[in-house]
Formats: sequence, structure tokens, C-alpha cells
Amino acid sequence: MKKVKQNILRLLGNYFLKSAINLLCKSLKIEKINQEVIDHLQQKNQNYVLAFWHSTMLLPWYVHRNQNFAALTSLSKDGDLLARQLKSWNYKVVRGSSSKGGDIALGIMVDLAKNKYSIAITPDGPRGPVRQFKAGAVITAKKSGIPIVLAGVGFSNKRKLKSWDSFEIPKFFSKAKIVYSEPILVNSELSYEETSEIIKKCEQMLNELQDSALNL
Repeated sequence: MKKVKQNILRLLGNYFLKSAINLLCKSLKIEKINQEVIDHLQQKNQNYVLAFWHSTMLLPWYVHRNQNFAALTSLSKDGDLLARQLKSWNYKVVRGSSSKGGDIALGIMVDLAKNKYSIAITPDGPRGPVRQFKAGAVITAKKSGIPIVLAGVGFSNKRKLKSWDSFEIPKFFSKAKIVYSEPILVNSELSYEETSEIIKKCEQMLNELQDSALNL
């Protein structure tokens, strides 16, 4: 009976959490900067890799729901919660991280990208270091031949959790901004050193976009 009660409470908790997240996101006043980049890619039926920092992921996940995206989430309990939320937003969820199940997950993401899924990645997740761009997004773009778009995110009024990334939760009816980069193409024939330079460039660009998104 104890296990049954725990399962019931877990189901109720998941339902109310999803409802609360949806209500919160719908209340935000969202400004999209350089949205024409996304519109142009969609008009061409071009899928892409979308990369944004882990601490800001709530807004990009919400904005790009129902858009034929695959998402990479960790194998942790937090990853379980995120996976359930993303599935409710019609993401195809792949489980894995740089520390566990990473090679298999990356291979699946590349296959999905080659089959016309766009890919959403938090390049400093799931455990940091904060705002340090890991290789996954660039390698996925390089192997699949699709562009990368970076997204900086800002909230006018937010709460920061005491987590490794100081995860940001906007308050109801806050202003929110998402700033997109121009598409970044990664040549499949780049050397290891050249690919590493692209990763460094993406980290710098995403940090600049993130800083610019804070001007609300």
C-alpha cells in the first residue's frame, strides 16, 4: 500500500508541476530578437541545432515546443522530470550526458538530425562548469551537416535556485527575452584543432548573447 500511495503522489505531483510550468510560461511577455533567423530556417524546412545555457533552458524549451525538436536530457532524477515535461511539449527525448551514456546519446542525436529533427542542447549541462561550451552541439552539427543557432535568454524578474548553475525561474507575468545568433555552419572536414576553435567561438558568442539578453 505504501508503494501504491507513493506512485499516486508522484503522478499527482507530475501533473500539477506540468500545469504550473505551462501557466507560468503562458504568462510571460516574450520578446524574440533576430527571430527572422528561425523563420527563415523553418521556411526552408531546414533543421538545426539550438544551443542555450542550462540555467536559462525553461524559455527556449517552451518557445520551441511542438516544432519537431529532439532534446538531450540527463539520466538523473532531475532529467526524469525534464523528460516528462519535454514529452508533454512534443519533444523526442534522448537520455544521456557527457558523463554517462554520452557516446550513445550523441550518436542518436546525429541520426535524428540527419532525419530532419532539429536538436536542442544545453552545452554546459547537466553538471557544468557553468557557461562552458562542451563539444556535443558542435559535433552534432559537424556530423549531420546542419547549422547551429545560439540563444541567449533574459528575464526581468526571476528567482535563482541554489543549484550548480543558479537555475533561473521567471516570476509570473515577467518580461522575457530570447536573442538568436545567425546560423553557424561547421564544415565536416575540419580538423580536431579547428573544431575546438569553433567550440571556443560558440562559447564566446553564447556568453555575449546571454549578456545582451539581460537588457530588458
